[in-house]
Amino acid sequence: MTTSANLDLVRSIYAAWGRGDYSSASWAHPEIEAVIADGPSPGTRTGVAGMAAIWRDAANVWVGYRAEAEAFRELDGERVLVLMRQHGRGKASGLDLGEMRTRAATVFHVRDGKVTRIVRYWDRERAFADLGLAPEGDSPR
Repeated sequence: MTTSANLDLVRSIYAAWGRGDYSSASWAHPEIEAVIADGPSPGTRTGVAGMAAIWRDAANVWVGYRAEAEAFRELDGERVLVLMRQHGRGKASGLDLGEMRTRAATVFHVRDGKVTRIVRYWDRERAFADLGLAPEGDSPR
């Protein structure tokens, strides 16, 4: 699959998620590794069922949780970075993610038309650091 096809795949995933449709995982490799790198509930799970469980657990503490993609960046032939904002209100705390202006990121690793690894970062700057990229506003390394 070409790099632009990888970008199209990731955009299609976010288009469904933006409509609140999380029902399909046809884009995921059966042994996908799903990682939440930081934030309130970091962890790693393997397989489609594991991925569903880690996202469900992470989203379960929020009311009205949604992730809004701001930009898509191809990093190389296998990785796509999505810069995003998160919205929702903490069930216990009442904390409003929108008011906090949360700036998050997700990295999709794509091989042969399937996402093999997905890494969610609550802190976009940590994603940049882990990827060896310059922080936003700086020139790329």
